[in-house]
Amino acid sequence: MPTVQDFLQELDREAPTTRRALERVPKDKLDWAPHERSLTMGQLALHIANIPGALSEIAMKPSFDVSFVVPRPTATSVDQLLTTLGESVAKAKAVIGSMDDAALATPWKMVKGNLELASMPRSDFLRSVLFNHWYHHRGQLTVYLRETGAKVPSIYGASADEIPGF
Repeated sequence: MPTVQDFLQELDREAPTTRRALERVPKDKLDWAPHERSLTMGQLALHIANIPGALSEIAMKPSFDVSFVVPRPTATSVDQLLTTLGESVAKAKAVIGSMDDAALATPWKMVKGNLELASMPRSDFLRSVLFNHWYHHRGQLTVYLRETGAKVPSIYGASADEIPGF
C-alpha cells in the first residue's frame, strides 16, 4: 500500500507538469470547446487546477454522495488557473500530510442517497479519484491545446512541440 509520503512526493512531481499544461492555455480560447457537450477549455482547466485540493478534502470525509452537482465555473485568466493550482496543491499537501499511513487504510464510500455505489480504502480513492482523475483531465487538456493551435508541453517524455532538456 502507498504511504502518505508517496502521495506527497507524487504531488511534488506532478504539480509542475500540470502547471506547464495550464500555462499553455490560450487566454483567448477559454470559451472554446471541441463539442457542444464538452466542457469549455476554461472550465476544464479550472477543474484541473482545483482537483488536488477539492478531492483531498473529499477523501477525508467518510463518504461522498454523487448526487451532489459539482459546479463547473470557467476560468477568467491563465493567472487565475496558476494561482488556483498553487492553492489547490498546497491544500492537498496539508490535507494528505495531516494523515498517517494507517488512515490510508480506513474505508471511504461513494454513495447515491442511501445506496452505496463503492467502498474502498482512502489510499485507493486518492489513487483513482484524485490522481488518476487529475491525469485523465490533464491529458484531455493537451488535446484541447493541440486543437486550438497551442503548444503541447512534454508530460512523460517529448511532445511534438517540446523535447525535455532542450
